[in-house]
Amino acid sequence: MGRVATSASDPVVLYVSGGNTQVIAYSDGRYRIFGETIDIAVGNCLDRFARVVGLSNDPSPGYNIELEARKHTKEQPLKFVELPYVVKGMDVSFSGLLTYIEDLTKKKEFVKDGETQGDEQFTTADLCYSLQETIFAMLVEITERTMAHCGQNSVLIVGGVGCNKRLQHMMADMVSDRGGVLCAMDHRYCIDNGAMIAQAGMFGLQFGSESMLVKMEETQCTQRFRTDQVEVVWRPKTRGKHA
Repeated sequence: MGRVATSASDPVVLYVSGGNTQVIAYSDGRYRIFGETIDIAVGNCLDRFARVVGLSNDPSPGYNIELEARKHTKEQPLKFVELPYVVKGMDVSFSGLLTYIEDLTKKKEFVKDGETQGDEQFTTADLCYSLQETIFAMLVEITERTMAHCGQNSVLIVGGVGCNKRLQHMMADMVSDRGGVLCAMDHRYCIDNGAMIAQAGMFGLQFGSESMLVKMEETQCTQRFRTDQVEVVWRPKTRGKHA
């Protein structure tokens, strides 16, 4: 759906949502995973922290974290609180980072509401800003490594977290420095939507995917169905150099 919406030809894809965090690229009939989370997904990390500091679920916890982080301006900068930065090769980890920042909210220096009274104190907005900057930098790093490995010059961001404007800006800066193009979508196709399911089904039927021939009563759900297990019948098998 992302390629259709943005007209991206053959991008490196950052897939970030509440259940997934992967950097993938197409090669020889499948989307190959070059990097991913080794524990919880980035959206899960954001949602859980939002609950810890009491942010609303309306319209979504991650969006309300973004709103808090947007309070950072040149005129009134927020405090950057150093957090664990965990990149292991091409993979990332968020569970330890989440535990660390949750523990910070239990310290006497944490001011949940209101303004700080000293240099040692930090607010909810400070932590939201620091969390975004840290985890998005991790994602940009492994995406850039995948671009270098695959020889690609474009990046497509998909998944609910892909709506985040700060993530888009950080990724755009990196891609621009490499002379490439960022393909970002708005919330209509980033969040869960029927259009992407219909699009995949239409392509599968059009190009003869065997999964489209299964009768409804014979279908089943596989919760741990990985991205690289899906045969992409609607794209030619011409990108074998990434495998």
